[in-house]
Amino acid sequence: MTDILIVEDDKELSSLLTDFLRAEGYVVSAVDSGERAVQLFERYGARLVVLDINLPDLNGFGVCSKLRESADTPILIVSARNNKEDKLNGLDLGADDYIEKPFDVDILIAKIKGIFKRRYQRSMISADGVTLNLADRTAVIDDKPAELTAKEFDLLALLIENQGKALKKEYLFNTVWGSDSDSELQTLHVHINRLRQKLGDDPKNAGRLLTVWGVGYKFI
Repeated sequence: MTDILIVEDDKELSSLLTDFLRAEGYVVSAVDSGERAVQLFERYGARLVVLDINLPDLNGFGVCSKLRESADTPILIVSARNNKEDKLNGLDLGADDYIEKPFDVDILIAKIKGIFKRRYQRSMISADGVTLNLADRTAVIDDKPAELTAKEFDLLALLIENQGKALKKEYLFNTVWGSDSDSELQTLHVHINRLRQKLGDDPKNAGRLLTVWGVGYKFI
């Protein structure tokens, strides 16, 4: 999965940000249109989206709204539009922060580091009787240790981190298995069934892991 997806149609600025962030050790992808950003995110995922507003085709507000339909990935808006209405609109749509252009690169990087520290350096996540230790990759389900394979652990962690949200099958598959995987989408269905067994869910009446028909799955 990409660490940071930059959505910016100013090629010089996009290249500058990409270079700075890669120098900090992040895996970075960059696109120059809103539609392309949504396509790339749905296929490969990202841990953070740095998003401009004035984009060709779908603007940044549209991108933010679209991403929020299926994921709670942090979104950092960086825009020259500095009026109060735009800021409130971006935050209302689910952006985590709104930074005005021109900006200090060091400040932007500090904010990005802060987001990663708060969001991804947790050692434990839990929901509805399931606790995952992200440090040693162990799981406890209903107060009992559970044996999960690496992919089962990653899949369950992703679902719990987005509890209550329906995640598309393609997004789950590409995030957990990677875009260069030789596996097929069917393997996701197999792993979901295995997780349901380990969660104690009734396959005909899912308790915690729900199928959202025409979309994918969600942890409820």
